[in-house]
Amino acid sequence: MILTIPIWIYAVVVGIVVSALMAIKTGREERKLELENIEQEGEIYIKRLEREKEMREELKATGE
Repeated sequence: MILTIPIWIYAVVVGIVVSALMAIKTGREERKLELENIEQEGEIYIKRLEREKEMREELKATGE
């Protein structure tokens, strides 16, 4: 006895696989963008700290 599987079942399986692959791809892209954003925010924070340090050093130099 040979069981035949309807074509729509194959279509559903292919749809699930494609959907899973797209979810993985989108997740990777979002993580990459998030890491880039975090890196930019870190650079801004470090620059601000450096400016504040320079200002403190200038105040010490002028105060002495």
